[in-house]
Amino acid sequence: MIRGVKIAGIPVRDQDAALKFYTEKLGFKVATDQPMGDGQRWIELLIPGADTRLALFTPPGHEDRIGDFQSLTFWCDDVFATAKQLAANGVEFTQEPKAEVWGTFAMLKDSDGNRFVVSSR
Repeated sequence: MIRGVKIAGIPVRDQDAALKFYTEKLGFKVATDQPMGDGQRWIELLIPGADTRLALFTPPGHEDRIGDFQSLTFWCDDVFATAKQLAANGVEFTQEPKAEVWGTFAMLKDSDGNRFVVSSR
């Protein structure tokens, strides 16, 4: 049976800029960074304390996905505190933290313009 998500892909235009963003601004750690052919690398990141990994990789033909809303939600203990800390790191938010009846969320933007929801658990 399926037991979880191993790797979620994030399409990026500039792997070096994306790697810098995710490690320096979001605090993710590099698990793998190796050549993948055609000038790309397979960059796999760890989120401290999480099992799921992220790959900063764009398969050929998927370049149109870069810079769009991504169906990937990050969770944290406190969206307001996390957004404040990430904003201090230079992360841009397209939606400031907001409490709704269904939960609390914010939306951040990465170095390629990809947008992600950050939500309290």
